[in-house]
Amino acid sequence: MKNETKLKRLAIIISIVLPIAVAILFGVKIEGIDLSFLPSFYATINGITAIVLVLAYVAIKKKNKKLHQNLINTAVLLSVSFLLMYVAYHATSDSTVYGDLNANGILESDENDALGSMKIVYYFILISHILLSIIITPFVCFTYLKGWLGDYEGHKKLTRITFPLWMYVAVTGVIVYLMISPYYA
Repeated sequence: MKNETKLKRLAIIISIVLPIAVAILFGVKIEGIDLSFLPSFYATINGITAIVLVLAYVAIKKKNKKLHQNLINTAVLLSVSFLLMYVAYHATSDSTVYGDLNANGILESDENDALGSMKIVYYFILISHILLSIIITPFVCFTYLKGWLGDYEGHKKLTRITFPLWMYVAVTGVIVYLMISPYYA
């Protein structure tokens, strides 16, 4: 019981500290390092995460608990890898402006006009992806913790929320990359 309390506190700390740390790191700019190759890697990791989550879902439906655990561990590691690469890229690169065809960092009126309603679609997906990626952290932590501690009923209840949110974040990460990638300098 004492370890369970410590683990719950750890999950709370991670859920609070992680988004704050990422926000702080966005203020850091490291010059002279070219990590422009990373977006395609971390978009791929998001796609693989989505596939792994589906496989984990199928595994538990087939009552293959060990495979499910291994796949969820893999999904968590992939998500952590994504986050590290994402922060490293944004700490070393200027943000790309959606629709900026001439890559000057400014969305000019002709570029804006060419986007039409796709700009609204892109920003809706991007903003929902970012907000849900923050919200999903405590859900993943506590869902994982409940499974690890053997509270399978609590785990199952939380999974009903965690699974679709995590899938959405993973899939929209790929979509955001596909939509912004034509504008990388």
